[in-house]
Amino acid sequence: MFTSRQVKHSKLLLRHAQKYLRYNTDRLSDPQRKEIGAGMENLKAAVQKRDRNQIDTAAESLDHKMHQLTPMTWESHWRENCEVILVAIVVAVGIRSYFLQPFKIPTGSMQPTLNGIIGHPTAAPAPNLLRQVAEFFVLGRNYINVVSAEDDRVEQVVPKKFAFFFTLSRLVCEKQSFLVYAPPETLRQDFKVLPGNRYKRGDVIARGAVDTGDQVFVDKCSYNFVKPHRGDVFVFRTDHIFGIPEDPETGAPFFIKRLAGTPGDTLRIEAPLLYVNGEPAEGFGFRRVMAAKFPYRGYAPGRDYLAEADKTFQVPEYNYFAMGDNSYNSYDSRWWGPVPEENLVGRGLFVYWPFNRHWGLIR
Repeated sequence: MFTSRQVKHSKLLLRHAQKYLRYNTDRLSDPQRKEIGAGMENLKAAVQKRDRNQIDTAAESLDHKMHQLTPMTWESHWRENCEVILVAIVVAVGIRSYFLQPFKIPTGSMQPTLNGIIGHPTAAPAPNLLRQVAEFFVLGRNYINVVSAEDDRVEQVVPKKFAFFFTLSRLVCEKQSFLVYAPPETLRQDFKVLPGNRYKRGDVIARGAVDTGDQVFVDKCSYNFVKPHRGDVFVFRTDHIFGIPEDPETGAPFFIKRLAGTPGDTLRIEAPLLYVNGEPAEGFGFRRVMAAKFPYRGYAPGRDYLAEADKTFQVPEYNYFAMGDNSYNSYDSRWWGPVPEENLVGRGLFVYWPFNRHWGLIR
């Protein structure tokens, strides 16, 4: 830490010159090799003497010789930049493939533990642009304002994907259409926009705020070394699970739920409690749901699985039982059965955006 910047720079230059000689020894002529070697010896001697004038002179001379032998061209600049970009892409893809994958919560099945996309209808106009920008970056909030320009009737609400990550809706009417930054489910549930609705000219079709779903990092690594743990919030693919339709554009969807049962566990629901192997489920996440304190409501009986309080279900080997914390509004294993082990993606680790009360580690 007490070495001068001048000396540090000279040592780096010597290291670079040594590396250059080693890599290009078969391409350089004897006079060129001797010239670089002499320049390096001069710089080493100047560094040992700690003579600033000699160091500057020797470093400048060696640097000049190096530039003469390796002139910089615009092609080399482009090549270097492209290499840096390519390496960054490879590193990012590697991290996403083997360690951390971003995932967006699309629905409300895990609310209020994790938010899906939520609409907030209002008759008030949107705030000023500065506040809208601030709310988007901090809260992930967007404002929509769809007003009918004609006496019209809604025919379809069609989902539209953008960059496989953003979901919009094409609102198709008899005389007009609108592209709305909100998925069809949000327009239907929160803004009551349904096919068949009629609007007069100037009527508000949908106005208000739309909060994006929580964006989480999924730990794809740990399940390669340890078994999934009961109580984990985990992400899985829905390939080959009967009752879950595939998207024609993106294929089978990814779901995020809480892992309620591991292989061999015997489950039973007696609302609001979930029983695992004859005892109420243990763990912070389960206790929070079973307490049924607003906004949690406890666990609800299923349809095809755990439908009756006196009936149990044993999770098969190499399978896992998934349930949403918003049990009364969750399409989960109570409807379509356990998740095969090969479908597991990883454990929900961290909410990285938006910066609301959910930001941080997932529990």
